[in-house]
Amino acid sequence: MSLPPIALTCGDPAGIGPEIAAAAWEALRGDCPFFLIGDPRHLPAGTPVELIDTPSAAAEASNRALPVLAHPFAGDSRPGAPDARDAASVITAIKRGVELLQTGEACALCTNPIHKKALKDGAGFAFPGHTEFLAHLAGVERVVMMLASPALRVVPVTIHIAIEEVPQALTPVLLEETLRITHAALKRDFGLTAPRLRIAGLNPHAGEGGAMGREEINVIAPVLDRLRREGLDLQGPVSADTMFHATARAGYDAAICMYHDQALIPIKTLDFDKGVNVTLGLPFIRTSPDHGTAYDIAGMGIATPSSLIEALKLAQRLAVARANGGPHGPA
Repeated sequence: MSLPPIALTCGDPAGIGPEIAAAAWEALRGDCPFFLIGDPRHLPAGTPVELIDTPSAAAEASNRALPVLAHPFAGDSRPGAPDARDAASVITAIKRGVELLQTGEACALCTNPIHKKALKDGAGFAFPGHTEFLAHLAGVERVVMMLASPALRVVPVTIHIAIEEVPQALTPVLLEETLRITHAALKRDFGLTAPRLRIAGLNPHAGEGGAMGREEINVIAPVLDRLRREGLDLQGPVSADTMFHATARAGYDAAICMYHDQALIPIKTLDFDKGVNVTLGLPFIRTSPDHGTAYDIAGMGIATPSSLIEALKLAQRLAVARANGGPHGPA
């Protein structure tokens, strides 16, 4: 089956997005057809570019040049120097990518990094980040962030909030929704017929029977017990400090963690350059590199495209899985 190409949004043109997009095309060429939604002026000098009028032209063009669906910007972006005039175009590029997914002209969306403050200052961006904005565009109330690499998949239940806010945010409803969305995505998109989830406790030693906190007893365990009765393979709650060595990782397909760093520190330690952000629960496939705009090194030619390359390759595998309705190779 021939799939449409992947749409890659430009992200903040003052960050490393333009240079890693060019490097990703150089590495992948026609093996993973994608097109960039952005302004070709922002690409590194000498990048082979082919302007396309429709995404359908990307597959053939990608063998010889980076296909670009032109999306003009008002500002004159310089690497490392964000321009407030660019904010509106960054936002509309994301919208354009979603529209192309909804019309079937793209098989997946891969997003280059944005800078939330720059978008808020320049265009009144009202969302905490990409994920929430994409959920809004898709009309979905609840989505889940997964970080995936060949070494590990992790899902944080709570994400960008202060540690002191986590116990209040960690509700039975939030935990159950996260588990259900993760379980369904592992079956539909990752080809696992019976996903195994290991769930971390919130407190040290998973609360040690209530001696170090009662969230495991009062919140986590009742949700796990209820979902186990439905047939979900859920292990835990267990102490987070025993979950990530090699033998432990062999026993599950995804780790469910209670807060941001509990999930992201292990995967970034194990596989910093190949981690991919995947949004679960959307009606379309969305991946992104697991890093930010990196203004400090933008334009220096030293940014590694590894995470973007992995994000594009994973988007392709997930698109194939959805199209075929069956399992595929490991993510």
